[in-house]
Amino acid sequence: MSKRKRPNFLDLPAKYSNPASARYGVLPVPYEGTVSYGTGTAEGPAAIIDASAAVELFDEELKAEFFHAGVATYPPVAPRRTPAAQMKAVYAAAAAIVGEGKFLLGLGGEHSVTAPMVQAVIEKHGPVSVLQIDAHADLRDSYEGSKHSHASVMRRVMEMTPRICQVGIRSLSREEFEQCPAEAANFITPAIIHSDPRWIERALALLGPKVYVTIDIDGLDPAFAPGTGTPEPGGLNWFQITALLREVCTHRQVLAADVVEVAPLEGNPVTEFVAARLAYKLIAYTSLHGH
Repeated sequence: MSKRKRPNFLDLPAKYSNPASARYGVLPVPYEGTVSYGTGTAEGPAAIIDASAAVELFDEELKAEFFHAGVATYPPVAPRRTPAAQMKAVYAAAAAIVGEGKFLLGLGGEHSVTAPMVQAVIEKHGPVSVLQIDAHADLRDSYEGSKHSHASVMRRVMEMTPRICQVGIRSLSREEFEQCPAEAANFITPAIIHSDPRWIERALALLGPKVYVTIDIDGLDPAFAPGTGTPEPGGLNWFQITALLREVCTHRQVLAADVVEVAPLEGNPVTEFVAARLAYKLIAYTSLHGH
């Protein structure tokens, strides 16, 4: 097990990391109960928080700092014995943060933890649509006997909201293709990103006014984020993913987000640093537009 060296995301002083006043609530979920290929996602949240201490607080793109609204880091959700129990625990922790009026920023852990966080946001804010950046469709009804599998998370999300936008998808099963034809038809694949200059507009058209953003780190090409359990070639680059996030945060009310599936590699901190930067970009973009 890695030793968590940093007390909070971005290593902020107490003035800016106090849960009583912070606008953003970071929820670490070190869980990997249903991983199916590479392991290590349980180490992801602590690694992201450690790496975030090296993230420059001045955003070079926006020419400003964005931590002043306050970024509180909550205690990690302890792993439970079963996936169903884990989802209940994640929901309870997320609902507490959302209930305080904060922007929920989850750090995974495997992707299954997104569904209970979406549930907490919907119960607080009403209908939301979900932007998923991911290599995999995650639309199986169940996988390896579990409806709470990371491979089924978007099927669980679809039970809560019909509006999803899936970007970066480049791996899916026959089952997903046949059972979810409407969703498959709307995938914004890397091939579309490369061929259609209006791909971000296509993404926005699939999203309603209120949005939850889930970023599976394998949505990025593994050249940029190798530390993940199921890397797939042909993913997004940094400029594509940040351009998409900025436009969505500009034109929609983004209420919560997560960054999941970081599995740290010994001696190669690239992936957790990229994840930390993406998390801070979400803080920056949502702060900038004041939704």
